[in-house]
Amino acid sequence: MEQKFTLVQHLEELRKRIIICLIVVFVCGIFCFFYTDEILSILSKPVCKLVFLKPTEAFLAKIKLSFYGGIFISMPVIIYQAWKFLNPGLIEIERRYFFWIMPFSYLLFLSGVLFAFFAVLPVGMKFLLGYGTENVTPMISVSSYISFVGIFLIAFGIVFQLPVVVLFLTKLGVVTPKWLSVNRKYAVLVIFILAGILTPGPDIFSQFLMAIPTLLLYEISILLSKLVSSSKKNKV
Repeated sequence: MEQKFTLVQHLEELRKRIIICLIVVFVCGIFCFFYTDEILSILSKPVCKLVFLKPTEAFLAKIKLSFYGGIFISMPVIIYQAWKFLNPGLIEIERRYFFWIMPFSYLLFLSGVLFAFFAVLPVGMKFLLGYGTENVTPMISVSSYISFVGIFLIAFGIVFQLPVVVLFLTKLGVVTPKWLSVNRKYAVLVIFILAGILTPGPDIFSQFLMAIPTLLLYEISILLSKLVSSSKKNKV
């Protein structure tokens, strides 16, 4: 009976954290709505010109852009709420550890987003638009472009969380530095498959632009995992 009550409490806590995140995203989205023209002007630089194909598309595109903007701005709150959800299951030293890692996680997310926008997106869009001819003129819908860029940038931000995930799993004892090193070849394969899926074009160059920094992050993750493992052994 006690175990059931604990599970219910756990689910209730999860619901609470999700509601807080949704409220913050909604508020930040309202703020972004008043600056959608400026945001769209920045995001549309790789394609220069966008069009809308339906009377309501321009307005709905602004709402969609506000939603993505709300997610980006509220990301520190989302990360904090995730930490608060995990907090009850951690011991005191682990709480201090994860409290320190939160800003690191947000910096990695921003790094992934900025790298995607300035390094990968222009190259990928140039490749895709290069298929246009005299008879086939590219006309990119503002709504589809916002969806594409929003998901693309968030995907890079999530991929750049790799060191944080490895640290978390190492702390829990799920993975070890030796396991990460032994399975490096499988990690390389998975990383290149993900790069092929997430990059905007099928060209090898843009895939390498995502795969190479991800591989570097994987190697950094192994080093961080070794540090965590050695510190745990010293405490024992």
